[in-house]
Amino acid sequence: MRQSTKKIRHIVCLGGGNAMPKTVLAGLKEKPVRLSVICSMLDSGGSSGRLRKEYKINSPGDIRRSLLALSNTTSELKNLFNYRFTSGSLKGHNFANLLITAFELSSNNYERVLREIKKILNIKHRVLPATLDKGDLYAVLENGKVIKGETDIDIPKHNGSLRIKKVYLKPDVFAYPESVRAIKSADLIIIGPGDLFSSLAQILLTKGMAEAIRKSKAKTVYICNLMQKHGETDNFSVKSFAAEIEKLLGKELDYVIYNSKKPNRKMISFCKKNNPELLRPVAADGDLQKPKFIGKDLLRSDGSLVHDPKKLANAILSIK
Repeated sequence: MRQSTKKIRHIVCLGGGNAMPKTVLAGLKEKPVRLSVICSMLDSGGSSGRLRKEYKINSPGDIRRSLLALSNTTSELKNLFNYRFTSGSLKGHNFANLLITAFELSSNNYERVLREIKKILNIKHRVLPATLDKGDLYAVLENGKVIKGETDIDIPKHNGSLRIKKVYLKPDVFAYPESVRAIKSADLIIIGPGDLFSSLAQILLTKGMAEAIRKSKAKTVYICNLMQKHGETDNFSVKSFAAEIEKLLGKELDYVIYNSKKPNRKMISFCKKNNPELLRPVAADGDLQKPKFIGKDLLRSDGSLVHDPKKLANAILSIK
């Protein structure tokens, strides 16, 4: 029997938080592609931030989310990895965060940590850190005030109406070599969705990351957020998001995928009630050029303001 010689596409996904794993990875995982996921590593809050500060380890939160999104295991094991302690000295900690921390401290070898977790969760794809260096994310506001740490940018204690003028990492952190190699061999590079400044920027600001993307022959695609977020992207449109990503990359994006379907008011109100930091749906500017800007109905069939994984995967794979 003759074997197919069709090449399996290598897709590199960059992101952090819940948005990218629950939408992009959930959709592409079911497709005949090879995935390399590059995760943000500089969380400063929550369980990840506490462990990072106390044990001087790499933040486990975002890499945990991607590992679980790509896992092929029992629901019981997934529930265990997602378990969060609700009382006692471990209150607020996620079990998987503690496990990854223990692996890192006992082995002192992050590649081994990822290898072992990959085996436990039966993962076929690669999950990689953006960096293993220690650093912090800083934001300069339009009034000149400097905010330190991913969490204080993500959940502003300052006047969130002030525009973020610039973000940077201090000290400089350098891209994980295997992540750079993945970018070099990619057929397609996907950025987002996710918090623009507190999540995506920290990956693209990692020394060597944007340069590797600029040198790559792969098409670069940005998945635009569905909603504006207070303190980060107030009044942002599709073009505003894309422009900031291009500024961080130092190059023009090949494609921008955005939602073109208008969500109903009831779901907008529901979303804002449960996530008060979200402001309003991201507007599609009237002069979006084709084919760079790809507008599609990306909402779930229940009308919720979340990217539908299948629709998103199909939109991504339509790019040749």
